[in-house]
Amino acid sequence: MASTAASAIEAERRARGLAGVREGGVSGGWEGGVDGGPERRVAASWKAQLSGRVRGHPLLTFIGTSAFIFVFFLAYFYVQRYPMFVSTVMPLTSLDRWISFQPLALIAYVSLWIYVGAGPGLQATRADMMAYALWMAALCVTGLTIFYVLPTQVADVIGTESDSIFFRALDRVDASGNACPSMHVAAAVFTAIRVDDVFRVVRSPRFLRLLNFAVCALICYSTLAIKQHVVLDVVAGALLGALFAGLSRLAWRAAPVAAG
Repeated sequence: MASTAASAIEAERRARGLAGVREGGVSGGWEGGVDGGPERRVAASWKAQLSGRVRGHPLLTFIGTSAFIFVFFLAYFYVQRYPMFVSTVMPLTSLDRWISFQPLALIAYVSLWIYVGAGPGLQATRADMMAYALWMAALCVTGLTIFYVLPTQVADVIGTESDSIFFRALDRVDASGNACPSMHVAAAVFTAIRVDDVFRVVRSPRFLRLLNFAVCALICYSTLAIKQHVVLDVVAGALLGALFAGLSRLAWRAAPVAAG
């Protein structure tokens, strides 16, 4: 397992160096693979690189992600219960009125808690994983601070009643507060951008990158379809997630790659 992970990391170092050369315009017409080989060598290597990353630290990913989510919800529910001021009800847009209540979208909604594990799970080293976690933590602290200082909530929407035990549990656990920005959307967008960075570095096929963004889009849409958020919440959450993903990418690209 250790040798597989080491091989994947070394392959990524070469790929990241080549990507940097291409982005810098030094060899704009380059069409070869890693170490100057044919393109098919790179096509064959992306699977090995992703496999090595996934198998590199699965237990740490599971425990770390679970602990992170647990701590986040402790803070989330505290802020929801004890905001600094009275909550403001977020206005509905025409799109909110057009999108009907769709109970099956709950599946996509809860899938976020699996999806967010892809970000740290695909990092090449434990140091990269720690840096990723710190940026995600900064994103969450910013969102929770906004909830505390500028509390918002969604209005009760007629026609959202459901006999499902899952919706009743969701209503009990996640009240209408902490609406804007949607942290569900922020976390999904942050994850999608950072996962795409990994796919780009290992030169994965385009369909995999498109699938990643499709999953993110479905999760974002689900927040509207089950009426947990309104459009303004989603837009604000997407901007927040993209902002922190962009900042973390700058830090990630600036970080020196250790010698093998």
